[in-house]
Amino acid sequence: MKLKLNGKERDVEGVATVEELVASLGIHRMIVVEHNGAILPRDGYAAARLAEGDELEIVHMVGGG
Repeated sequence: MKLKLNGKERDVEGVATVEELVASLGIHRMIVVEHNGAILPRDGYAAARLAEGDELEIVHMVGGG
């Protein structure tokens, strides 16, 4: 399926939810996910189904001081 991920079109296979997508990308740090314009709560990743053409923005938190 084709998704737009952080502004770039990307083909992904074998993922049906945002949780599966994040795991397939190997992301293990603090992140925020926007799915089709809506910020998802972390406990909503498993329920957020992906469909052809969905747009996602995934950003990770950066510490500093």
